[in-house]
Amino acid sequence: MSNHLSDRIKNMSTSATLAMAAKARELRSEGKDIIGLSLGEPDFNIPDFIKEAAKQAIDENYSSYTPVDGYAELKKSISGKFKRDNGLDYGLNQIVVSTGAKQSLFNVAMVVLNPGDEVILPAPYWVSYSDIVKLAEGVPVEVPTGIDTDFKMTPQQLEAAITPNTRMMWFSSPCNPSGSVYSKEELEGLAEVLKKHPDIYVVSDEIYEHINFAGGHVSIAGIEGMYDRTVTVNGVSKAFAMTGWRIGYIGAPEWIAKGCTKLQGQVTSGANSIAQRAVIAALDAPLSKIQFMIDEFHKRRDLVLDLLGEIEGFKLNVPEGAFYVFPDISSFFGKTLKGATINSAEDFALYLLEHANVATVTGEAFGNPNCIRISYAASEKELREAIARIKAVV
Repeated sequence: MSNHLSDRIKNMSTSATLAMAAKARELRSEGKDIIGLSLGEPDFNIPDFIKEAAKQAIDENYSSYTPVDGYAELKKSISGKFKRDNGLDYGLNQIVVSTGAKQSLFNVAMVVLNPGDEVILPAPYWVSYSDIVKLAEGVPVEVPTGIDTDFKMTPQQLEAAITPNTRMMWFSSPCNPSGSVYSKEELEGLAEVLKKHPDIYVVSDEIYEHINFAGGHVSIAGIEGMYDRTVTVNGVSKAFAMTGWRIGYIGAPEWIAKGCTKLQGQVTSGANSIAQRAVIAALDAPLSKIQFMIDEFHKRRDLVLDLLGEIEGFKLNVPEGAFYVFPDISSFFGKTLKGATINSAEDFALYLLEHANVATVTGEAFGNPNCIRISYAASEKELREAIARIKAVV
């Protein structure tokens, strides 16, 4: 039978992070000792108090379909979290709970974008942004940034990227893949540009907000004039080590929240019942309950920067959040290592996988062709071994 896949799916990229993780799994199954630094997944166990809340939910028979936009009790907890951590006042009618923050992003794109609408993406950006925008028939507009500016877009760059077709700007802070954190002053600078263009909306992906070493997280929705045109996206995967529980959420203008609920009602309906009850416990708890993970990530970041700093050819900056470093490795382009010619970041990442048995991700997947992403969501022992292997083969 001939291949009748839709053009939509044929034109979509495979997630580079998931593809590299799959390749690493395949090599492990062949007996190779692969150290995986490709996935953005904490290596901690979920705190016990969250597990207990999930067990209680099972015992209390939370097994029916959930409201499409999430349990009211969870939305109250999310509203309280927004107020406590971000100074943002979102009513329950402005909050939608989804099956992971990725679904939250997809919902927003499908609800706000029309064919041909442009979405500004400061590059590097999270690997799925571009394809999600394209699926919604929008046009991703990449704004390249470099390591010398800590991979942050300037107000001048934003202004230059805006056209009559610009509908949205999407960004993450702390950023995946660069670990960059926008300061209040930097966000105010971007907001000043956006205020001149009242029809442009912002998606602020804040999934890494708590894994932040910069001395405090700032939400762009809290900057004067930005609340009514910002969708704040968050979830529990990263800070609470709950990647597999698949709960994300948005705080948004009510019309966007209503649109997302309508869409979700035809796609997945409400998110998992047990996971939602567990997330109530997670969000209601004081942040001190997860501080041990944040402190450990901070230590690992410093370790990784020290070790990579000893490798000639790796250009580094100091990421202020998330759990990634994003070194510029373009000095290797044009060189031959162990018979392999390195012409791109993808070549370099594949070279490390083959010769060092270390899985990383090419920066090309994130809109930056000069870098690779290294996740330090791994044990200190694994990080030391992985970087020793990298050093040995370059």
